[in-house]
Amino acid sequence: MSKQPIIFLIDDDEQVLAAIRRDIRKQYRANYRILSTSSAREALGGLKELKQAGEDVALFLSDQRMPEMTGVEFLEQARKLYPTARRVLLTAYSDIEAAIKAINDVQLDYYLNKPWDPPEEKLYPTLNDLLDEWQVSHIPTFKGIRVIGYQYSPKSHAVKDFLSGNLIPYQWMDILSEPEAKELLQLTNLSDQHLPAVFFEDGSHLPNPSSVELGEKIGLSSKAAEKMYDVAIIGAGPAGMAAAVYGGSEGLKTLLIEKHAPGGQAGTSSRIENYLGFPKGLSGAELTQRAITQARRFGIEFLSPQSVVGVETQDNYKKIVLENGEQIHTKAVIITTGVQYRKLDATGIDNYTGAGIYYGAATTEAHACRDKDVYIVGGGNSAGQAAMYLSNFAKNVYIVIRKPDLSSSMSQYLIDQIDGTANISLVPRSVIESAHGDTHLECVTLKNLDSETSEKKPAGALLIFIGARPYTSWTGESILKNERGFILTGRDAHKDEDFRKIWKKQREPFLLETSTPGIFAAGDVRAGAMNRVASAVGEGAMAIKFVHEYLGEV
Repeated sequence: MSKQPIIFLIDDDEQVLAAIRRDIRKQYRANYRILSTSSAREALGGLKELKQAGEDVALFLSDQRMPEMTGVEFLEQARKLYPTARRVLLTAYSDIEAAIKAINDVQLDYYLNKPWDPPEEKLYPTLNDLLDEWQVSHIPTFKGIRVIGYQYSPKSHAVKDFLSGNLIPYQWMDILSEPEAKELLQLTNLSDQHLPAVFFEDGSHLPNPSSVELGEKIGLSSKAAEKMYDVAIIGAGPAGMAAAVYGGSEGLKTLLIEKHAPGGQAGTSSRIENYLGFPKGLSGAELTQRAITQARRFGIEFLSPQSVVGVETQDNYKKIVLENGEQIHTKAVIITTGVQYRKLDATGIDNYTGAGIYYGAATTEAHACRDKDVYIVGGGNSAGQAAMYLSNFAKNVYIVIRKPDLSSSMSQYLIDQIDGTANISLVPRSVIESAHGDTHLECVTLKNLDSETSEKKPAGALLIFIGARPYTSWTGESILKNERGFILTGRDAHKDEDFRKIWKKQREPFLLETSTPGIFAAGDVRAGAMNRVASAVGEGAMAIKFVHEYLGEV
């Protein structure tokens, strides 16, 4: 629920202040918060804090004769912070000339003579009119987290991506185009060197925050609470979230660890339309929110943002090593770290990554694509969903693929939607040869693979959805992987020539068990996985069954 707008009262005479506060509260407290002070300087300091916190002031009512400064001088300063607030001067008969002059000098809206009894005749009618005028023209200040930075800054993109990935709403404010952003920096004595800066509803702020700092501020936990867990799940994509739900619901002491944000690649999808039970489809963010809420309801512990750099076996227990050096002890481990988009190998790509070139991030940067030509590289469902979503913002969306068409890589329902969208075009048998720009991406060069001709095109953004690179470099040699880095499990692990050097149990590994007993893999990170949200969820649930069987042995 948003906070009420404020009526601000200033008078150095405590008796007069008490009287005006009593009458104002009587009439307006249902719809406005009434703040008052006897010090004009204290009032100005308080106004700066209110501005930082995103509060709205509807009306100032100030006495003219005050020792620290006159009422006109105060209203002049207050106007700089709240230019649309109505300004009323409380005057004695001898101050009328100053009040009339203030109508021009500070755009005074009205002056009231003391005394104002009865208020029903001499106070409320005037204030009612002024407050009605303010309400008609007022656009409420955003209540919540505000992020200030440069649109084409990789650091700014990282902060926005972290917040959106963790399902935290925020308002983006570009320092180059929004005067209020510069005003907030001045109020908090911050400079461009502190960007991106994140401002919170309580008035606090974080300059250039790390993911851990930002996570702690929004209520995430990066430290484990228990000394030992039954199962620790590494990666909070669909497989990891499903494993957490089933682990928690079946009474296991369950820890879920995520290095960035829950949902994985599926979590960044603007629309998933072929997931069972949702005939109208749902966004990746909706699916993620439902899953995390469900898992927490069953009492699981969620650690984020936190990176795992290693896992070791010690006396049948597992020791997970975190990036900050801390260690977590658990009886079993499920690896569900999924896959990452492959880096696009073209000239200039690295120069503009985070500054017009993005891996995934269709929803995070959609508004920056408004009325621009946007290029998408990739022919899978993620690329198709991104194209459909961005078509609502961009002037034109171009899907660049090596193949002649999308039929072998994209679901037919998406192909049909793309065919029916006027501002989406397919660029077949083509690749991005290079990217160009000054401080950010401005153009891309397209190369046709058949004619081998190249053409330079204006580009407001380039989004990359290619390849599937597993995040397994941290797993070590005791967890066998195929030549592409995907984790081998079950019979596939058993067939590997190095399997017997590592596996020392009499039984064969369970279906989703790796070459190290008690460590399982599920979802896209596993060799042979189907690369579908539903199958990842199924594998996550199945992994918990095998965890139970393993725990029965130790």
